[in-house]
Amino acid sequence: MDDPQLNVWHLAILTAILTLGYRQGERQRIKVSRSKIMTLSHINTLPTYHKYFKQLQDLGYIKYMPSYHPGYRSEVELYQERLSHN
Repeated sequence: MDDPQLNVWHLAILTAILTLGYRQGERQRIKVSRSKIMTLSHINTLPTYHKYFKQLQDLGYIKYMPSYHPGYRSEVELYQERLSHN
């Protein structure tokens, strides 16, 4: 919240990821899909989603581990120290 680089879209994506983690009982590595994050964050366009999701990676809030296998979902790892210091 104290990071001036974050805006409402960053926070919406982080909240969506945390919601998925809560539902899965996971705190660190969370299985994600673009469609679920977009739905939960109320982001309706791909360019907006990709822009802010990428910025969260670049700012060090999340690490994205894509799965190129159709049977496995991609994962996001949250950087706890980054989230707790801001």
